[in-house]
Amino acid sequence: MTHQPPQPPAEPAPPRPPTIGELVARISENVSALVKGEIDLAKAKGRRMAATMGVGAGLLGAAGVVALYGLGFLLGAACEALALVLPLWAAKLVVALVLFLLAAVAAYLGKRKIDAARADVPTPDKNLKEDVALLKAAASAGLEKGAEQ
Repeated sequence: MTHQPPQPPAEPAPPRPPTIGELVARISENVSALVKGEIDLAKAKGRRMAATMGVGAGLLGAAGVVALYGLGFLLGAACEALALVLPLWAAKLVVALVLFLLAAVAAYLGKRKIDAARADVPTPDKNLKEDVALLKAAASAGLEKGAEQ
């Protein structure tokens, strides 16, 4: 039996620097993970915002209904107050005419706003055509200038 002297433990090989391909792969993985994390965060924030907005919209709707009932009671009180000096039918007629006058003014103003908005319709195709023509002219001018040199 031959006895061999114990061999010293092998030294680990020095770490080799990563290749460009490995570095690019790591960067790609990190960027991909970062983008995925940002998208997940945006989704979570969007869900929370939608839930909060849903509750807010419901409360605003309820406030509108209650305000409409309040307006009805206020108009009823106006009719009763006018009925002290006029017959009840005349008081209701006066209140109705005032309401129709307010509705006509609001409708007129609303129609003017809609007509103004229609006159300001964007025309992206026209602007894009102008931009393309401008780029073509600039490119051809650049090519001509480069040919001269």
